[in-house]
Order: sequence, then C-alpha cells, then structure tokens
Amino acid sequence: MGYLRQTHNQRQEELKTMMGWDDMGGNGWIVMTMSMLFFWSLVVLAVVAIFRRDGNLSPSDGQPSERTALQILDERFARGEIEADDYHARREILRAGH
Repeated sequence: MGYLRQTHNQRQEELKTMMGWDDMGGNGWIVMTMSMLFFWSLVVLAVVAIFRRDGNLSPSDGQPSERTALQILDERFARGEIEADDYHARREILRAGH
C-alpha cells in the first residue's frame, strides 16, 4: 500500500537509484560513447592485423622473401620432388632464359 501512496517523482527517483542511472551524471553518455568507440576500434584493428599477415614473410626483417626460379628448382630437387635429369634439363632452360 505504501508504494501506491508514493508520488510520481518519488517512484522515478527510486527507479533511477535501483537501475543505477543516477551514478552517470550528465556526461555519462560521453564516457560510454568513447568507451564503445575504443572497444570497436580495438576489434577492427585486431581483425585487420590477422588478415594482413602474409605467410611468405621472412622472420628476420618482415619483408617478403624473393626467391628466384633457380632457388625454387634447387629446393624441389633437394626435397626429392624431381629427378636429377629433369632438374638438369630445367636448370639449363632457366639459365638460357636469363
């Protein structure tokens, strides 16, 4: 019955206090807006950083590694992907082209 006797302003003040609305003051929305902008900026930067990674970066200087066709051919031969006669034939073709 006491709740019904309260005035409209008393009920609004009680509601503000219960919901925590009274703590922010007049400039609380600025703090909330800046916090949300900061948070979403961090999220966007993290996503961009993840997708900008390049699997062809050398660990020493962060620059893309420039491998020549002869280096790739040598690596394939060293791994056993191509036979010796195929390796020598391709190597001669690459040397003649340069």
